[in-house]
Amino acid sequence: MTQPSMNETLQRRRFLFDMGLGFGGVAAASILADDVSTANAADSIQRAVASVIPAKAKSVIWLFMIGGTSHMESFDPKPALNQYAGKTVEETPFKDVLESPFLANERVVAFDPNNGFIRNEIYPLQVGFQKHGQSGLEISDWWPHLAKQSDDLCLIRSMWTEDSNHGAQLQFHTGRHRVDGFFPTIGSWVNYGLGSINENLPQFVVMGTPIADCCGGMEAHRANYLGPRYDGVPLSVDPKNPLPYAKPPQHIDSDRQQSEFELLRSLNQMTADAYPSDDAVRARMEAYELAFRMQTAVPDVVDFTDEAAETKQLYGLDQKETEPFGRQMLAARRLVERGVRFVQVYHGSNGGAGSWDSHKGLKTNHSRLSRQVDQPIAALLADLRRRGLLDETLVVWATEFGRTPGSQHGDGRDHHPYGFTVWMAGGGIRGGLAHGATDEIGFHAVEDRHYVTDVHATVLHQLGLNPRELSVPGRKRLEKDYGTPIKAIIA
Repeated sequence: MTQPSMNETLQRRRFLFDMGLGFGGVAAASILADDVSTANAADSIQRAVASVIPAKAKSVIWLFMIGGTSHMESFDPKPALNQYAGKTVEETPFKDVLESPFLANERVVAFDPNNGFIRNEIYPLQVGFQKHGQSGLEISDWWPHLAKQSDDLCLIRSMWTEDSNHGAQLQFHTGRHRVDGFFPTIGSWVNYGLGSINENLPQFVVMGTPIADCCGGMEAHRANYLGPRYDGVPLSVDPKNPLPYAKPPQHIDSDRQQSEFELLRSLNQMTADAYPSDDAVRARMEAYELAFRMQTAVPDVVDFTDEAAETKQLYGLDQKETEPFGRQMLAARRLVERGVRFVQVYHGSNGGAGSWDSHKGLKTNHSRLSRQVDQPIAALLADLRRRGLLDETLVVWATEFGRTPGSQHGDGRDHHPYGFTVWMAGGGIRGGLAHGATDEIGFHAVEDRHYVTDVHATVLHQLGLNPRELSVPGRKRLEKDYGTPIKAIIA
C-alpha cells in the first residue's frame, strides 16, 4: 500500500489535532505532541516484553529532588568530615581519593585544581544522625518522619553518574549523558512495556514543575523515539483544573460532546484504515479516547473530599510548609490505587538548576527543603503500607548527584557525581538495608558501585520486565544503557 507523503501526513495530523481541540475533551498535550520524526521512528517499533520474570510490583512512584541533595546531610553520614574540618584533602589520610582509578573510566569533569574541590577545605556535617528502627539505619535529623519508616527503606549509598553539571538530571531519567541527545525515560519504558491497568487514566503521570530547560526540561518525562503515546502526562493537584483541556467548554453539553467525539472517532478510524502503519494516527486516536474518559476520572483523583481528616493531617495538608508536596503525595497514592503504572513527582524546581543546589547556605537550604518533603514522603510510605499497597508499589527517591566533602563559598557544597545516595522502598525491595558505600569522606562510591541505569534495571525487573527485551529496531543502545538489576537489594 502506498504510504502518505510527509506533507499529507502533516495535513492529516493538523486536521485531527484541530478536531480534537474543537470538541474540548482533549487533554495531555505531551501525548498529542506533533513530532513527525518521533512518530515516524515509532512506526517501526516492535515490542519485545519479557514474560519470564515474575512481577513483584505493579506501580512505581518516582520522587526526584532537583538540584542535587547532599548525601552526607541526608542518608550517608561521614563523621570523618567533622574530625578533619578545615583541612584540605591533601592534609588528611584520604588524599589518595583525588587520584582514584574510577575517574579513568568515567566521563566526568574533574574539579578545577585552582578553583575547586582540591583547594577547598573539608566542610563538617551540618546536621546530626541517629540510628532508627530495628535495622539501625542512620538517617539525618532533618528527616525525622522518614526515619520512622527506616525498616522499609533500602539506602543505595554507592551511586555514580557521568555528568558533573545539572544535565545529570536528564541523565538520571534516561541513562544517557546530555551531550548524547534525548532518549526515552524510565517512566516511558515502563509505560511502553506494560500497558494499561486503568483505561480511564494515563499510565505515566507527572506532577510538579519539570527540571530546568538547560538540563533537559520536559525531556525528563518524554518517550522520544518510542513515540508520543508513551510520554508522561502532566497533572496538577488543583481539583478545579487538574489537566489542560480536561473540561469541555461551558457552551458544549455532554450530548453534543458525545456526538462530536463519535464523529471524530469515525474520521480517525477511516484514516487508520487507509494508513494502517501510521503510528501517529493510532497514538492520536488513543489519546482522544483517553482524554474523553479522563474528564471524569482525573478530577476525581485530586478531589480529596472523601479522604478522612486523619489522612489529610498525616500528609501535612494542615500545614503551610508541607501542604503543597503533601497534596502531591496523597494524589500519588490515589493514582497507584487506581492502577496508574508510573507516577513521577518533581520537587525543588526554582527556575534555575534546582532548589537543592546548595553552593551557599546549605544548612538553611537543606533543612528547609527537607521539612517540605519529609512528612509527606513518610506519610506516603505509611499510608501505602496500611492499605496493603506497599508490597505492590515501588517507591524510588532520587536526585541527580550529591555534594562535595569540601566547602564552597564557606557554607555550601559543590556538585558531586562520584558518589551519592538514592533509596527505594516497597515493591519487593528489602527494607532496613544500606547497600554499597562511599569512602570515609563521601568522595567516591567504592563498594558495590552502581551507575544510574542499575536503578532503572531494578525498577523494570520488579515490574516483570527485562530491559534487554525492551528495544526498538535501528536504535543503538550501549551496554550500560540496559543496566543490571541490583540483586542484593531484592527480597
